[in-house]
Amino acid sequence: MQDGTERTNPDLPGWHHVPEVPIEVSPFFSWPLDPGRMLGWVAARWFRLAENSILTVLALICWLWLQPSLEVTKSLSWDWIGALLLRNLALMTIVAGGLHWFLYRAKLQGDRLKFDPRALMVKGRQFTFGGQVRDNMFWTLTSGVGTWTAYEVLLFWAMGNGLAPVLAWSDSPIWFMALFALTPVWISLHFYWIHRALHWGPLYRLAHALHHRNVNVGPWSGLSMHPVEHVLFFSSILIHVVVPASPVHILFHMQHQALTAATSHAGFENLLVKDRKRLALGTFHHQMHHRYFEVNYGNLEMPWDKWFGTFHDGTTGAHERLKDRRQRQA
Repeated sequence: MQDGTERTNPDLPGWHHVPEVPIEVSPFFSWPLDPGRMLGWVAARWFRLAENSILTVLALICWLWLQPSLEVTKSLSWDWIGALLLRNLALMTIVAGGLHWFLYRAKLQGDRLKFDPRALMVKGRQFTFGGQVRDNMFWTLTSGVGTWTAYEVLLFWAMGNGLAPVLAWSDSPIWFMALFALTPVWISLHFYWIHRALHWGPLYRLAHALHHRNVNVGPWSGLSMHPVEHVLFFSSILIHVVVPASPVHILFHMQHQALTAATSHAGFENLLVKDRKRLALGTFHHQMHHRYFEVNYGNLEMPWDKWFGTFHDGTTGAHERLKDRRQRQA
């Protein structure tokens, strides 16, 4: 549905809006293969106004006009490192801050398509500086953007010095284009296993508990993490120490991880403009993880949760299985 019609599910109490269920994973991993659904999945993510298409354009803009050459990055200098840091701070502030203003301050679509009926916590002793938004902004703009920038600096310096392979368009146009499509899939694989590791008791208490302060999430919550988690979260980019890439692929990869953290935690299914759905935002799949905790560790690009029995598809049956599992473990 393209309008802002909301749905509720009486069998899943406590939610303001529940999208169509069961939640479906990528049709590329569903049997039997359905070419129509596969084409629709690709079109919705790459050939319409969507995160992937927007981030591809953004990466190209940054590469062409806001990125130092590899000749420059071969020598570490605060001039270009500072420029990268300022660029990333600006991007995160525009995306997370813009969504927060639209959805939570100006409330330009009210509570339509909002998953959790509760407001973000103004006060809370568990939060740095005593409030959820202040806490989230602090960890996002300091450790989050700092780690994001540090990984970019590392990769661009390595490329400039011949320590990481560089891919040019002329080397292989097909592979050059394919890397854009494959990047979200690789991020999905990496994220699932890193996320499962972060739920291991000692690592959870050390790092991941900070992110899970946010039972109800907003745009600033997505990258609000402990520095240890930031290092692990962004480490997917290290694949390009061995897999050739262009600087534009590095930009796309890092911006995808950082900025979709804000959109995926927006707390709303879609951005409404003039009562029409204009841009898919948060997924109910991950929203349930923040409330139910031991389900939906991955995302929908790859069905790791289905394969390892941690998938909650939003249906009554899935919720009953979760409750049964909790009772057995009690």
